[in-house]
Amino acid sequence: MKESITILAIESSCDDTSCAVIRDAKVLSNLIANQKVHENYGGVVPELASRAHQRNIVPVVSRALSEAGVDPKQLDAIAYTRGPGLMGSLLVGASFAKSYAQSLEIPLIEVNHLQAHILCHFIDQEGFEKPPFPFLCLTVSGGHTQIVLVEQNLEMKVVGSTLDDAAGEAFDKIGKAMRAEQCLFVKRRKPSFGKGSAGKNFR
Repeated sequence: MKESITILAIESSCDDTSCAVIRDAKVLSNLIANQKVHENYGGVVPELASRAHQRNIVPVVSRALSEAGVDPKQLDAIAYTRGPGLMGSLLVGASFAKSYAQSLEIPLIEVNHLQAHILCHFIDQEGFEKPPFPFLCLTVSGGHTQIVLVEQNLEMKVVGSTLDDAAGEAFDKIGKAMRAEQCLFVKRRKPSFGKGSAGKNFR
């Protein structure tokens, strides 16, 4: 049995192309490519998001591996977001992950990104204690706002959620109605790669 496990993780459920390299629950690198093209539309345009993922995914993965100091042959598995999310965006990430895993002849791990929001609390982070089971978790994102009972790692039950809209989506709609672009998007420099902090949870 190997002493350590190295995983390449790919996230493409919405408009950001993200890739992280993790070894034994420690984040070695975390790269995020943002998409500024949606600013002109006041919200994420699924078709444009999908095309941007196609342009970004190879450079993002390459830089993530380089910054982690990991050769592709050192990878033990590839994880990718199966859903929920924008179908076109998910397909780009899934297609790349499946092809890359097949070429390296390593296992492929499907991930529910809502479960990942919760389980990222178990990534090793200095100064943060991992929550003991069982616990209640409030998840607030663009498409979902839920209270989840977490019994074990993959034993989760939604015990409460919004009746109509998610908090993040409502925030965007209000911002768009008020023509407050600064509420919809954080102003960034060029749509190049944003480097995530290994000491923080995934976005």
